[in-house]
Amino acid sequence: MADKHLIFSKKQIEKIIETYPTPFHIYDEKAIRANARYFKNAFSWNEGFKEYYAIKAAPNPYLMKILREEGFGIDCSSTAELELAKRVGMSGNEIMLTSNDTPASEFQMAKNLGAIINLDDILHIEYLEKNVGLPDTVCLRYNPGDLKKGNLIIGHPEEAKYGFTHGQIIEGYQMLKEKGVKHFGIHTMVASNELDPDYFIETAEILFKLIIEITEKTGIHIEFANLGGGIGIPYKPGQKAVDMEYVSIGIQKLYNKMIAGNGLAPLKLFFESGRAITGPYGYLVTKVRHIKKTYKQFAGMDACMANLMRPAIYGAYHHITVLGKENEPHTEKYDVTGSLCENNDKFAINRMLPVLEPDDIIVIHDTGAHGYAMGFNYNGKLKSAELLLRENGEVSQIRRAETIDDYFATLDFDLLKDFPV
Repeated sequence: MADKHLIFSKKQIEKIIETYPTPFHIYDEKAIRANARYFKNAFSWNEGFKEYYAIKAAPNPYLMKILREEGFGIDCSSTAELELAKRVGMSGNEIMLTSNDTPASEFQMAKNLGAIINLDDILHIEYLEKNVGLPDTVCLRYNPGDLKKGNLIIGHPEEAKYGFTHGQIIEGYQMLKEKGVKHFGIHTMVASNELDPDYFIETAEILFKLIIEITEKTGIHIEFANLGGGIGIPYKPGQKAVDMEYVSIGIQKLYNKMIAGNGLAPLKLFFESGRAITGPYGYLVTKVRHIKKTYKQFAGMDACMANLMRPAIYGAYHHITVLGKENEPHTEKYDVTGSLCENNDKFAINRMLPVLEPDDIIVIHDTGAHGYAMGFNYNGKLKSAELLLRENGEVSQIRRAETIDDYFATLDFDLLKDFPV
């Protein structure tokens, strides 16, 4: 079962705050490395296995450098994410571009980097050929439709904008073969934040069955299968983390029966997990600014939805620890809020906590994925700093906090005085 213990004490955080004012996100390097090794070791039986970290989860080059050292690739879906990969020094099959309504310039950049291009639409085959030219290796994204039940966050596959239908993907591979593409991969992703380990084994079975059919109908050999991401984390105390060793054993049995058993080995297995790799190892540290009592009790933070928007848009649960009051009884009910002019700017609703006072330090757990990454500047709010707790116990700033000058940097106020109104 997952616990919600912290890696630092109130005294340590108070020392950090002397240099880096709240709010800020802080990540645990030691835990991220250990988790990366656990994930990779679980699939060590598969030669060529690779995890392509979904950089959208935490787009920080320092974190990506750590994961690259652990043997991970990077999954990108935008020009900026490809540029981040480039600046970290990545190229070739270290990079996968999972396309989605993709412009030609983005395909061109991916091709220039030697990235694996994962196409989302059958019409993108001709679009890519016409505007960029087809690379030697192409991957296609499969949408299984009603063959696979979706979950709350990502929705039902047949309603999703992603991927080829069953008929389209057979046709797509035949087109690519006729156009001279030499190497082929397949990809799917049909869940987000899923905690049922059998879900991922069942997904592999659907993909393996399709690989057999593709080979029979087109004669091509699928060289790698990207099983996607969507692996959840235990946000709530008492939830159980996905046992990746269990998942691996289940997939290995299917691999031996369906892939090796049909003469289709070797098949490299890939994942593109983000949340499951860094999510539990990031924390949003914030202070209580005001306590308001009206029809309810409100604890107003110096952080807001701009720092963590999952609770507001998903109703997502994030555990909250009050530093120095960990052992005090949770006797008070609060809505834990930010200062945006939006009533849904809340980290928690009706949350039982110890008695709170201004300047109490609050730690919001599990913000290592889709935390800072989803930030914004609505209401003129500035994004916070990102810190890294190193393995030796030192703290490094890996992204400074935004300033008011950053906010106005794209505006030219010198022209304002002469602007006609």
